[in-house]
Amino acid sequence: MKKKNKKILIVGGTGFIGYHLATKCLLKGWKVFSFSKNPPRKKRFLKKVRYLIGDISNRKNFKLLNKDFNYVVNLGGYVDHTNKTKTYNSHFKGCKSLGNFFLKKKIESFIQMGSSGEYGKAKSPQKESFKSRPLSIYAKSKFLASKYLLRLHKNEKFPVTILRLYQAYGPKQDTNRFIPIVIDACLKNKKFNCSDGKQLRDFIYIDDVVDAIIKSIKSKSSKGQIINIGSGKPQKIIQIINYIVKNLKGGQPILGVIKLRKDETHKIFPDIKKAKQFINWKPKVNFSKGLSKTIRYYEKLQ
Repeated sequence: MKKKNKKILIVGGTGFIGYHLATKCLLKGWKVFSFSKNPPRKKRFLKKVRYLIGDISNRKNFKLLNKDFNYVVNLGGYVDHTNKTKTYNSHFKGCKSLGNFFLKKKIESFIQMGSSGEYGKAKSPQKESFKSRPLSIYAKSKFLASKYLLRLHKNEKFPVTILRLYQAYGPKQDTNRFIPIVIDACLKNKKFNCSDGKQLRDFIYIDDVVDAIIKSIKSKSSKGQIINIGSGKPQKIIQIINYIVKNLKGGQPILGVIKLRKDETHKIFPDIKKAKQFINWKPKVNFSKGLSKTIRYYEKLQ
């Protein structure tokens, strides 16, 4: 099959990462299919994408996927992690079913989007060789999915790569995530509750995330590997808040109102050497540039 005619299935293709990945794949001349519970919202609709509507937790819906895909990227799963049953069923059971379904197909690459939460309270910089002790139901479900897919690789040569993602950000992200929440409050010059802001977190711009996925799809050596995807340079939360407030000349953060969860760690960031080794990837967009581009996007929406 010619490269330009490659077919990619993006499970969760209507989400933030899915939209940006689909956009890039269309530019490459690939045929793009999305499989999600709901149709895309207007801001993330792409005319050339074929949208398949179904639930990853329901195997009966997989009949929609009876096509000859070259690549599968799993970004799917229940977004509201307070519902433990739906979180477990989509992020573990749904992923397991998806793996079993595509095991019988001749796909070239299966990319599973994992989570930095799989490491639990492991000390930073977190390495892929660390023992995982996930704490939340979401992180536990992701970890179980990782273990299952790696077992499929070991026993059946299933072409999977696990990408352990840190905090992705950028244009078109929903306003229920940290950076868009702060930007939105500052644009509206509102008071907003936040933590004391002393914790450090790792943020990775969406273009770099998409680049890592594409490189993982193409890499044969990445199959059967867990690879961290982050900047490797943690940012202090209070400094991000202050930067956005200053940049937009508005917003009044009320520090210390939101308490850290018991399972939260003060400093979280990855070691990203393995990404360079296996997929020849490292982030290109530095944080201040990425944050500025993100701020400008939301500003234009006003």
